[in-house]
Amino acid sequence: MKKLLTLVAVAGIFTFTACGPSEAEKKAAEQKIADSTAKYAADMAQAEAAKQQAIADSTKKAMDEAKAKMVADSTAKYEEEHKKGGAKKK
Repeated sequence: MKKLLTLVAVAGIFTFTACGPSEAEKKAAEQKIADSTAKYAADMAQAEAAKQQAIADSTKKAMDEAKAKMVADSTAKYEEEHKKGGAKKK
């Protein structure tokens, strides 16, 4: 009986060992990880490019608004001076 239990235990150990993932399954898992990593890197690069574009757009908009305000202020000052009887001479 002792030999039979030992034989069953050894057979059980071999069964659990044999049930591990095959080489194909291991390679498939590695490929899945590599694909996931590449997709993550691409997504991060795209997000960074979008962030940089948003910064550039925001800067351009602020510069355009500042330029428009400067022109409007200058025009208003010019018109105010000329309504009072001409430009003041220094």
